[in-house]
Amino acid sequence: MDRMLTDDVQEFVRRQRLGFVATISPAGLPAVSPKGTTTVWDAHHLVFADIASPGTVRNLRSNPAVQVNVVDVFQRRGYRFTGLGHVHDDDPTYRRGVEFYIERGLAASESRVRSIVLIEVTAVEPLWSPAYDLGKSEDDVQAQWWSYWAELRGPGSVNPAG
Repeated sequence: MDRMLTDDVQEFVRRQRLGFVATISPAGLPAVSPKGTTTVWDAHHLVFADIASPGTVRNLRSNPAVQVNVVDVFQRRGYRFTGLGHVHDDDPTYRRGVEFYIERGLAASESRVRSIVLIEVTAVEPLWSPAYDLGKSEDDVQAQWWSYWAELRGPGSVNPAG
C-alpha cells in the first residue's frame, strides 16, 4: 500500500493541529466540528482524541464516511482528507492512542479522552485560496491575513511573521 500521507503533508498537519471534521448525522445531515487534537497517526491515518465530540462520534458510529480539512488560515492553503473514521473506546488502539497523546503533551487529562478516532485516509486533495489563481504569492496572502487579524485585534497587535 502506497503512503497516502507524504512527509510534506504529515509535517503540515502536525504544524496546524486543528482539523475541521465533517461527518453525516443519522438523519443524513452534514455536521462539521473542529478538532484541536487532529494529527498524523501514520502514513495512512489521521487521528483525533474525542474529548468533547459526542455528535461526531455518534455520527461516525452510524456512518464512518468522513472528510477533514486542515488549513493554514494565514497562508490560505491546506488539505482535504477523505476516508473512514473508526472509533476506539476500550481496546488496545484506544490505550495506544491515549499514550500517543500523553507523549505529545495533551493538554487534557487522560480521563477526559472518551475515545480515539482513527481516520483511514483514502484520498488527499490540496486546498488553496483563489488569490493564488490571481498570481498572489504566499507572502502576499499571508501579509493580507495578518493585517486583517491585526485590525480585528486592534492597536498594538503584532505580526509574528514580520
